[in-house]
Amino acid sequence: MYRFLLTPRWWGINVFVLLAIPFCIFMGSWQLSRFDARVQEHRTANAQAASDRTQAPRPLARLLPVDKRTSGMRATATGRYGKQLLVPGRELDGKRGFYVLTLLRTDSGKALPVVRGWLPGDANAAKAPAPPTGEVSVTGALQASETPGDNGVSAQGGLPAGQTSAISAASLVNLVPYDVYDAWVTLDKADSGMKPVPAKAPDNTGLDLKAFQNLGYTGEWFVFAGFVVFMWFRLVRREVEAVRDAELGLVPEPEEQKGEQAAAV
Repeated sequence: MYRFLLTPRWWGINVFVLLAIPFCIFMGSWQLSRFDARVQEHRTANAQAASDRTQAPRPLARLLPVDKRTSGMRATATGRYGKQLLVPGRELDGKRGFYVLTLLRTDSGKALPVVRGWLPGDANAAKAPAPPTGEVSVTGALQASETPGDNGVSAQGGLPAGQTSAISAASLVNLVPYDVYDAWVTLDKADSGMKPVPAKAPDNTGLDLKAFQNLGYTGEWFVFAGFVVFMWFRLVRREVEAVRDAELGLVPEPEEQKGEQAAAV
C-alpha cells in the first residue's frame, strides 16, 4: 500500500521534507541565539551604565571614537560655549519638550555638542537659558552621534533656524561654522533650572523592536517545521486513501471512458 512512496514524485517530496525540517530548525535556533545575545548585551549595557556613573570622568580625547565600550562613560572637556541650538520633539518622564544644545569650542579647534538640559513644551529660543560665558569645564555622559529616523530620533526636515532634529556631526556641519566632534555629551547636572538628559544605551544593546523581531522569527521557523511535517502526513494519508479506494473499486471512472463506452453501445 505504501509502495507509492518509492515513486519519483514521492522521492522528490521526501527529499524536500528531509531538507526543509532541519533547515527550519537551524534558522529558528539561530534567531533564538540572536535574541539571547541581545538580552546579554542589554544586561551588560545596564551593568556598564551603573558602573560608568560611579567612575571618575576621563578627558574627552581618551574616549574617542565612541563605541559600545565608551558610550555612556563620563567625559570631561574644557572650552568656551559658542552657538546654541534647540532639538525639538524630545520626551522626558513622559512629557514632550526639547533639548538645549550648545557647542563647546575646545582648544583642539573642534566643537563638542553639549546637551545642557531639557525643557518642556515647544522649542522656543526665548525659554532656553543663555550658556555661561568664559572658559568652562563640562562633565557628562559621552554619547554616539544620533541617526535620523532611528531609535526615536526624528528625521524631520525644514526646521526653523536655530533647530536641529538630530545630534550628529553630519546634521550640525551645515549649521555651525566650525568642525564638530562625531560625539556629544549630556551634562550630569543641567544648567539653569533645566532637567538633565539621561544617557542612552548604545545602539543594538537594548531590548528594542529588533530584539523581539528575532524572537518572533524564532517562533515562525519552528511553526514552518511543524507545518512541513503536518503537510507530509496529510499528503501520505490522502495517497493511502486513494490507493485503498482503487483496490476496492470505489474510484469513479474518468468521464472520457464513460463516453467511449456509451458510444460503443
